[in-house]
Order: sequence, then structure tokens, then C-alpha cells
Amino acid sequence: MLASLGRFTNRNSRTVLLAAFLFALFAGLWGPGVLQEMSTSGYADPGAESERASALLEREFGRTSPDAVAVYSDPTKTVDDPEFAEAVTAAVDRLPDTRIARVQSYWTPGATDEERDALVSEDRHTTYVALNTVGDTDEERLASYEAVLGDLRADGLQVVMGGQLTSLHQLQTLATGDLASAQLIAMPILLVLLVIIFRGVVAALMPIVLGVFAVLGSMVLLRLLTGATEVSVFALQVTMLLGLGLAIDYGLFVVSRYRDELAQRGDPGEAIAATLPTAGRTVVFSGLTVIVALCGLLVFPQPASRSLGLGGITAVLFTVLAAVTVLPALLTLLGHRINALRVPWPRRARTPAKGAGGWARLAGFVMRRPVLALITAGLVLLVAAGPLLSLQPGLTNHRYLPAGNDGQEAAEILDEEFPNEGPVASTIRIAVVGEVEEAELDGYVARLANLDGAGDAEVERANGDVAQVAVGYSGDADDGANTDLVVDIRAVEPPVGATEVLVGGAGGPAVAVDSTDSTLDSLPRALLVVVVGTAILLFLAFGSLLLPLKALLVASLSLAATFGVLTWAIQDGGLASPLGFVPVGTTDIWTYGIVAIIAFGLITDYELFIVSRAREEYTATGDNTRAIATGVQRTAGIITSAALLMIVVLGTAGLTSRSLVIATLGIGLTVAIAIDATLVRAVLVPASMRLFGRLNWWLPRPLRRLHERVAGTGDGATSPPPAGLTSSTSQIRWTDAREHT
Repeated sequence: MLASLGRFTNRNSRTVLLAAFLFALFAGLWGPGVLQEMSTSGYADPGAESERASALLEREFGRTSPDAVAVYSDPTKTVDDPEFAEAVTAAVDRLPDTRIARVQSYWTPGATDEERDALVSEDRHTTYVALNTVGDTDEERLASYEAVLGDLRADGLQVVMGGQLTSLHQLQTLATGDLASAQLIAMPILLVLLVIIFRGVVAALMPIVLGVFAVLGSMVLLRLLTGATEVSVFALQVTMLLGLGLAIDYGLFVVSRYRDELAQRGDPGEAIAATLPTAGRTVVFSGLTVIVALCGLLVFPQPASRSLGLGGITAVLFTVLAAVTVLPALLTLLGHRINALRVPWPRRARTPAKGAGGWARLAGFVMRRPVLALITAGLVLLVAAGPLLSLQPGLTNHRYLPAGNDGQEAAEILDEEFPNEGPVASTIRIAVVGEVEEAELDGYVARLANLDGAGDAEVERANGDVAQVAVGYSGDADDGANTDLVVDIRAVEPPVGATEVLVGGAGGPAVAVDSTDSTLDSLPRALLVVVVGTAILLFLAFGSLLLPLKALLVASLSLAATFGVLTWAIQDGGLASPLGFVPVGTTDIWTYGIVAIIAFGLITDYELFIVSRAREEYTATGDNTRAIATGVQRTAGIITSAALLMIVVLGTAGLTSRSLVIATLGIGLTVAIAIDATLVRAVLVPASMRLFGRLNWWLPRPLRRLHERVAGTGDGATSPPPAGLTSSTSQIRWTDAREHT
């Protein structure tokens, strides 16, 4: 099929390119509109107890926690000065009723002295206005908030915005701004690296063109998805980075193989027809492994996870399609001009002597000392995984914003100047449903007040069937003492007559507990989807029972090391100084789940490359040791190049992002690829295969027959390698993509 596709693109290259150009033009005009349709919510499990509690209490009593706060201060004036009062009240009076549902301020008519005092700092130089915006969804409330930001300025006073909507607004702004900045930085670096790899400018531009096309296509697909489901703003950033990185790698595979075939055959049409069944199959198989991994995200209950999975799947499908249609058409049109604009570079020998080179020496050492290599690599990975033992689950909130940001500054002022008082008081809110006698409810409140870590407890509101109980706490919402308090509250005996007790509170400890529990509960099911799907793909690729199991085990060890490094770098602040962020001290487990799923798909590619090449050599020679050494040596160049390019894409985003969420995702994926492409694939995989010997290639007879039928290999051997790697008949080497320049 891929050979037929190659012949089709050869015959219709101009038509394919015209269609691609028109699509790119449309995508460039329509695709960026996705930025206005991204969701800023969807990170909570809709079925979690805290979410159900918040929904019930809001339905019964309205929103009691403010959506945003405006903090006003002056170093010389106090709230008692007329100028201070006039400036704030003028700002409040400007707020339209169509955007603001409720305002609480020091000057609100009818407020009690206690309520007024809770809104003023002890030195009376600072006050805040609590706002509830109009809207039924986070997106509608955020739109109302953004519409009144300019109205909240107060002449002569310093104003800092804070609260949930401020954090959402700033996270969204950072995400879209950082995405553009990361790509502007990454593109020149990618071009330089590709010129070095290919030793030619024209060839180097091909993966870049494919990458830009993939980014444009990803925006179009994501915008289409917004019409059917909620799509997170972080899904946009991660999906586009994934699409760009894969497009660059796929362009590397296809262009390298095309140049090899062109050098051997001389005819561009024949070269394309030979490229797609080999390198094109690499792209298809690689895309399938990533898609299988992304399917794991669909298992998570958070809408943001599902949108990231759907967006990623569609982006990968588009990138694969472009790599096997648009890029071959462009290569056909270029023909021999693919080698134009060569860069004068010292040449290597076209065919290196057998056993020469650093990778060959490393492979030889691993084959001679497999136990030592295996133990050494394993110990290094275990040491790297060590910091994972100190992992502290937490919550993504204003602390993930950069230092000095409005949301961060406002939170610090409120914590210092207004400790546990007023509308922004740190409160766990509990919905008690049922016909409960007042005495029973009072007894329940008293039991809550006696819990360790609990502040004041009271019944805030009540109607015939529902009572809203509040329990104060101090410190960050995801502090261990506060999450323990939530667990203790849920264990308290409910009052007689209560049919349901739900513990919640917007952005509080209950949300932190439920977020962590929801992710951890879903992770085994997500990993099961990924593991089973990947094992089937690896079985089809390798024709082996043991190798897929070994690949999954090694990938797990690689991910453990990745999370250890990530915990040290982000949670513990190991990279805080060079990256310029303030360590939070906790980790949102949701981000680790995303990293695990995506990284699993990406690093499986490298397993495919090395083992497929080793299997090919073993089929030809029957020598396991030689097959493994050859697999390492002959695939090292392409794996290193592909990994380096992917690291540039993901690492740039991680290192330049001002949001700790994206920094965690980018750095985590970068570390996973770096570990897997070096220590794991160069040492751990070949050492374990050397020790397994002929068991690597063993299949029970029923499975062998199944593999022959499904994979199309009638001789009992494994199917041709899906990586378009070195063929024993063509002697085309991937170890130096520049040798035909």
C-alpha cells in the first residue's frame, strides 16, 4: 500500500502540493482562532465529591467564594482617607451589572462592622474588593472578568488582581505566549542541527517545512474539536509541541531514506517508491505507538486529559498523513535538488570499517560484559529515581505562576494581611443533605471543630433540606495537614437524618485530595490500555514473546528515573535558580500522569528501531551477539539525531515556559527521551538481550502462526523492520544521514 502511495505521489506531486498549499493558507488564516476557543477549566473530575459538593451548594445558595479579588493599597493613605475611599468606590461603581453579579467591599452598604473589618488590613493601608462575575461556566465568568479588568483601576492607588479567575486568565495568557516564544527559539536551532545532520540546506529545510505544516494542521484540528468537546489551553500547547517534534523526526527518517535511495537508484520516482515502504512504514508504526499511548489519556475522568488525548491523536494522525503524502510529493518535485546548497563539511568514509566508531566500541563492551553493563545502568536509573520517594502530591494554583505575577503577589498579600478572615478565608465547605434537627447539626459542627488542624466551624447557611457547614484551615490548600483534615472530616459520623454529606470548597484541600485520588485511581486503567496496545504492536514488529515484555519493563524503569529527576528539578527546586521559578514543594500528580502516557509512546519508538534492526541481522546470520551489536551500532546515529531534535522541541518549551505546568511537562518529556535514547537503548536494552540469548526470538508455535498470518511473514521469520533501517541487501546505513551529500 505504501509503495502504491509512493507511485501516486510521484505521478501527482504538483496536485498534492497545490492541495497542501491551499490547506496551509486556510489553516494559517482560520487555525489561530482556536486560541479564543480554548477552555481554561476541565482539570477536576466532575464526579469527584468536592465537585459535587460545590455544584450542590452553588445551586442551593449561590456562589459564596469570590471568583476574583482586587487588592488596593497605598503606602501613605488609609481606607479612612477620602481620596482612598473615592478611588475604590469609583472603580466599583464603573462595574456593569451585565458582567458583575456581586461585589463585597469595605464600603458596601449594609455591611456589618465585622464584615467591614475583615476587608481591611491591620495597618488600614490595604483593602480588597471581592467579585463574583456573571456566567454559568468558567469560560463565561472568565470573559466577564476580562471585560472589567480596565474598570478596576483606581486613581492614585496600587491595584493587584488575584483569585481563581486571575490565575486562569494568567495561565492562559502565559500558555499562548510561551508557545509562540518556544517555537521561535526552537526553529533556528532545529535548522542548524538539521544542516549539520544532512550537510545540506535544502535537505535540512524539508523536516522544518513538514513541522510548520503539522503545527498549522494541529491548530485546525483542535479548533474543529472545540465544536464537539471541551479543549484545554494546555492541550493546545502540548499537542502542537508533540506534532512539531514528531514531524521533525518523521521528516528526518523520510528525507534520509530518500537520499539514500536516490543515490542508489538515480531516479527520483523510483527513490520515492522505495522510500515509503521502508521509512514510510517507520512513520506509520511510530505514529501508531504514540496514538496507542495517547489513548490512555481518554481513560482519565478530567475533561482536560481527554481533550489532550483527542487533540494529540488527531495531530499525530495528521502528521503521519503529511509525512507520507505531502513530504514525498515535495521530494519528488525537488528530485536531485534535495542535495543542493551543500555545506562543506569533512567527509566520513562511506562505509566505515566493521567494528569502528564509538557506538561500535560501546556495543562491543556491552556484549563482552553484559552483567556489568546491566547492573551499572540499572543502578544509575535507580539512583536517578530516588527523589521520587519524596514526592508530595499537590494542587495546581496561583503558585504555578511566575514570581512577581499579579496572581502570586495578590495571594501573598491576602495571606499576610488578611489571615483567615472575610470572603477569601481558607474554608472547607460541607454540604449536609437531609432533614437534620438543629441539635444534631450543632453536634456535628462541634465534632468537626475538635479535629486536628480544624479552625472555626459553623453553619453558614441552611434551608429545609441542605445545610452549608464551613470549617476553617490555615496554610496552603495542599499542605499535608489540610489534606489529612479533609480525610478526617469525611470519616466523622454524620448527623442523624443526613442522607448525604459532601466535603468540598473551591480550590481547597478537598479538591487537592480528590484530584490526586482521581488521577491515581485512573492511572492503572490508563496504563493497562497503553501496555496492552503497545505489547500487541511490539509483538507484530518483533515476532517475539519475551521482547515486548522486556520493552515494557525497561520503559517502566526509564520512566521511574525520569520522574525522580523531575521531582528533584521542579518540586525540590533543583532547577529553580537557573530557570528562575520559586519551588512549590508539591507536585500535581495529573501532570505526571500526562508525562507518563506521552513519554511511553515516544520512547517505544527507539525500542522499535534497535530491536527491529537486531532481528533483521539475527534472521540473516543466526548470531544473537552479532545481531545485538549490529542493532546498536547501525541505529545509534538515527536514534541520537531523532532524540536530539525532539529534545530541542520539548526542552525549549520546558526551559522557557513561565508556567510550572508546561515546564514540568516539557522537562519531563525531555528527560525521558534523553535517558531512553542514551543509557537505556545503548546499554540496558542490548545487555538484557545479550543475556536472554535465543530466548529473545522464541515464540510458541500457535503464536508464531498467528504472527505469520497477521504480520504477513510466511516463513516464520519476523516481518521486515518497521524502521526503514539498514537493510542487509541494500547496505543503506542510517548511522550517517550526511554521507550522500
